[in-house]
Amino acid sequence: MPNEILSPHQKALRINLDAKRYGTFAEIGAGQEVARWFFRVGGASGTVAKTISAYDMAVSDAIYGTADRYVSRQRLRSMLDHEYILLQERLGEKRGDQVAFFVFADTVATGSFKRHDEGQGWLGIRFQNEPHAPYSEIFIHVRMLDRDSLRQQEALGIIGINLIFGAFYFWENPEALIGSLLDNLTWERVEVDMIRFAGPAFAEVDNRLMALKLVEKDLTEAAMFTAEGEAVQWGEVLYKKPVLVQRGSFRPLTNPMLDMMERAQEQFVKEESLKGETPIVVLEMTLRQLQVGDAIDTRDFLDRVDMLSALGKPVLISNFLRYHRLVTYLWRYTQRPIGLPLGLVRLRDIMDEKFYTDLPGGIMESLGQLFRKDVKLYVYPSLDRSGKLTTLKNMEVAPHLKHLYEHLLVNKYVEDIRNYNPAYLNIYSGDVLNKIPSGDPSWEQFVPPPIAEVIRKQKLFGYKPTTK
Repeated sequence: MPNEILSPHQKALRINLDAKRYGTFAEIGAGQEVARWFFRVGGASGTVAKTISAYDMAVSDAIYGTADRYVSRQRLRSMLDHEYILLQERLGEKRGDQVAFFVFADTVATGSFKRHDEGQGWLGIRFQNEPHAPYSEIFIHVRMLDRDSLRQQEALGIIGINLIFGAFYFWENPEALIGSLLDNLTWERVEVDMIRFAGPAFAEVDNRLMALKLVEKDLTEAAMFTAEGEAVQWGEVLYKKPVLVQRGSFRPLTNPMLDMMERAQEQFVKEESLKGETPIVVLEMTLRQLQVGDAIDTRDFLDRVDMLSALGKPVLISNFLRYHRLVTYLWRYTQRPIGLPLGLVRLRDIMDEKFYTDLPGGIMESLGQLFRKDVKLYVYPSLDRSGKLTTLKNMEVAPHLKHLYEHLLVNKYVEDIRNYNPAYLNIYSGDVLNKIPSGDPSWEQFVPPPIAEVIRKQKLFGYKPTTK
């Protein structure tokens, strides 16, 4: 049946019975959790050329070369490079006319609930679609969330089978491939927070869209890619580094938003806790901010990220409705200072109890998670259409929350953005967005020149040349 989800046993057996597939399994960390499925179901001699597990670091280094971190993309790539070359050298002449070669590799660290850490790992497959075809690749990063290592090992074996099966039989439909990664698993057990497609089989695949699909299909709460569109995992970018996160819809990015980010960064780098270190600046969009009506318009999404590429910053796609969830996630990868620029309207939301009715501790629980050590909000003033200017000093809060608000001010958890450009306060992104497709050139004065250039050049947001 088309919509039937096959069990790991059924998937492994189908691959074993597929005379076209033949390759190597290289696994480091939890055990040979993926390879054992192929031996368990029978018929592995038609699929498995070799299995290898190089656990000792000295042995691993001797085979694959040294690495800064053993559970890393770098180590995964070196494993695939080494094993694929060997496979071609040893079997290319003998079997290359009959089979499509593949190498599956993973490098994993299972976690321990007693030590309050978690399992995580890199999995990848390099494969030919047809005999003698150039290879293509899929990399994923996973977090294994079970509380004991045996369950994590089990989950690793299942998701490894799903990745291999998807590469062989769903490669023409990457969205379906992504949707199949958690077959026979749940998001409570495994999170896939990065996926990268490469090679001729995926020449038409946009990895930025694939990052969006990971979040949209609930495989993860957040996924990241670089300004160049390269899929990255959070830890690769943020590990032990201070970070400034600018959240927005970016439809389009306007002068006040850039001013907010740049002025906040100026203040952030002067914080004593940064010790002169340059922070990573990340641009974040949530699924809610990406929705146009009840759906996500992928063309609109790509317009936004094409525009943001002009700033050269990594982009984060998340499902975090509230700022405290974002900070909690960031805290997994860095305990260095975190800065959050935001408009005063967003701060009003943070101080509004109605948004926390689902939390047992209400607003106190949310603020406790948000204002961890070295987390600060940099607040851009608001100018409403009547001309009233609002800053931290005259922002109104509910009477019974005034003491709590004063606590945040006095202890400098929140800080006014200084040296902002007052001329930018009466620019509204909705007005700018409406002008872009109208042929009215006045919109260009409201966005940064590099952003305007990208919008014109790539005809983003329905851009039309100036009408005369």
